[in-house]
Amino acid sequence: MGTKVLTMLEPLWQGFPPVDPLAVSGSASRTLPPRYESVRSARAFTRETLRGWDLDELFDSVALVVSELVTNALRHAVLAAPEHHDATPPARLHLMRWSTRLVCAVRDPSDDSPVAGEADFAAESGRGLYLVDSFSDSWGWHPLAGASHGKIVWALFRLP
Repeated sequence: MGTKVLTMLEPLWQGFPPVDPLAVSGSASRTLPPRYESVRSARAFTRETLRGWDLDELFDSVALVVSELVTNALRHAVLAAPEHHDATPPARLHLMRWSTRLVCAVRDPSDDSPVAGEADFAAESGRGLYLVDSFSDSWGWHPLAGASHGKIVWALFRLP
């Protein structure tokens, strides 16, 4: 994994049980264009990556969480920019695997913290972080380190 990715994700390690970021056994990332169709491509990328890591059995839960994190990044950070245009940094999906953990992390250009709302199952939206919390073993977020604007929202899955 590149030093730039390790530096960018440095705050992420603060929320985890002790892991060595250099001991990542697999990592993959994809830039997500600023359109809602990116959610579908993020799911396909996740399926392909998990298949390559022989983790097909985790796809349903991980894909649901990836879909929610990417949708939130697009809706609340990328497409919500006051004058959305090509200068808005895109969202980026990172998948990282250790021997006992899988992390899905989505970077976006907003400095605003994610807010988990009430789980109103009659509503058409607003359940994203509730689902992330329900399907992953833990989740959190951190502002990007350094001079960059933005944040990383991550979800951790324990591997069988």
